[in-house]
Amino acid sequence: MSVIKPSLAKGTRDFSPVEMVKRNFIYDTIKTVFRKYGYAEIQTPSMENLSTLTGKYGDEGDKLIFKILNSGDYLSKIDEQLLATRNSQLATSKLSEKALRYDLTVPFARYVVMHQNDITLPFKRFQVQPVWRADKPQKGRYREFYQCDVDVVGSKSLLNEAEFILIYDEALSKLGLKDFNIKINNRKILSGIAEIIGKPDLIIDMTVAIDKLDKIGLDGVSKELLERGFTETDLEKLRPVILLEGNNEEKLASLKTVLAESETGLKGIAEIEQVFEYVESLISYTLPLTAKLELDITLARGLNYYTGCIFEVKTNEVAMGSIGGGGRYDDLTGMFGLKDLTGVGVSFGADRIYDVLEELNLFPASAEVGTKVLISNFDDEAERFALPILQQFRTAGIAAELYPTSAKLKKQMSYADAKKIPYVVLIGGDEIASGELTLKDMQSGEQKKMTALAIMDLLK
Repeated sequence: MSVIKPSLAKGTRDFSPVEMVKRNFIYDTIKTVFRKYGYAEIQTPSMENLSTLTGKYGDEGDKLIFKILNSGDYLSKIDEQLLATRNSQLATSKLSEKALRYDLTVPFARYVVMHQNDITLPFKRFQVQPVWRADKPQKGRYREFYQCDVDVVGSKSLLNEAEFILIYDEALSKLGLKDFNIKINNRKILSGIAEIIGKPDLIIDMTVAIDKLDKIGLDGVSKELLERGFTETDLEKLRPVILLEGNNEEKLASLKTVLAESETGLKGIAEIEQVFEYVESLISYTLPLTAKLELDITLARGLNYYTGCIFEVKTNEVAMGSIGGGGRYDDLTGMFGLKDLTGVGVSFGADRIYDVLEELNLFPASAEVGTKVLISNFDDEAERFALPILQQFRTAGIAAELYPTSAKLKKQMSYADAKKIPYVVLIGGDEIASGELTLKDMQSGEQKKMTALAIMDLLK
C-alpha cells in the first residue's frame, strides 16, 4: 500500500496555535467594539443553495463560486443528451444544488428575508466567518479566507455611517494602529459629476478611471477617459474635481460650486456634511479621532452596488492596500423579493490587518501566550503534590499545565521555551517539605520562593 504524501488544497492555509492566538486577538478586539455599538453576532451555513448565490455577483463572480456535487449517484439523474453536449455549465444545475458561501453579504440578505418576522428593524448584525472563491491563488489571495462584516438594515439614518467611522477608529486604535486614513465619498456626488458633464450613462466608466488616480496619475486617467468616450471638453470640467485640494470643508465648498446645477450631487454633499456633523457631536466629549477622516472624490468602490456613502480605510504605516471598506446600499434584500430595505455596512480586512500588526510588531505579548505557567514534574511524589495546585491555578483563571510525565529539568525547560510559557513552577523535595514553591521567570531567568497563593496573585 503506497503512502500518500499529505498536502493542502491550493489556496488554503493551516493556522498554528501562535497564529490562532493572534487572529483571535484581532477578532475579539473588533467584536468587542461591534457589541459596544449595539451589533449582535449571527452565523450562516458554510453552504448555501446554488440558486441563492447564482446571479448575485455578475458573470465573473458566478464563475468563482465553488459548487458542491450532489451526493449519491448524481450522474444517473442527468439526461444522456445533456451529457453528450459535454457542456458543464448546462449540466451544473443537475450535478450541483449547493455551493460554498462566496461572501457574507448575500447570505445575510437571505437571512433577513427568511427571518423578517423574527428580527427587529433596524437590524444590526456582525459576522466573522470564512468564505470561498475559486480564484487563482497568489500572494495575499486565497481560496478560503475570513470576512469580518458589520451591517445595519432598515434604517436610513446617516448616524449609522458616522458610527461606522467611530467603529473603524476605535477598533484599529485598540489594535495599535496610529496613522491611518478613513476615506469617505458618496455615490450621489459622483453621479452629479457625471450629470454636469452630460455623461450620466458613463458614470461607471468615469469612476473606474478616476479610481486609478493613485496608480496611473492624471495623464493615465485622462487617457483612459478619452478611450471610454469622454471628450477634451469633458476633461477640462473633470480635472478640477479630480484634483480637488484642501481640507474637507474646502473640498465641500468647491463641490457646491461645481455641482450647483445637480440636485443629485448637492444631495450627496448634504449627506457627507451630515455624517461629519454626527461625528463631531459624537466625539465632542471624548478624545479626537486617531484616524484622519478624508473626503476623497476619487474613491469609487463598486459603484454598481453602493448608492450613498462609501468608505475605505488605509494605513500609512505599512505599504498595504485597503484594510477595510463598505458603504450604503438601498436594496440589499430586493434580490429575494423584499423590496426597498435600505442598509449600510463595512468590513475589516482581517488578513491584511494581521500582516500589518505583524510587520509593525504590534501584537501584545499576551496575544502570543497560551499557557501562562508550567508546573514541573520530577517524580510521582511531586506530581501528586502538584495536581491540587494545578487545579487551583486554573480555578483562578490562570492557564496552567503540569508537565505530563516525569522528566529531566532540561527537557521540561525546553518544552516551556518552545511554547513560550513565561513562568515555570519547580517542585522538588525542598518545595514539598516547606510548602514554598520555586517560581522561575523564563525571560529574565530570575527564581524566587513563593507560596502557591502568592504565585496566583502575581500571575493574575
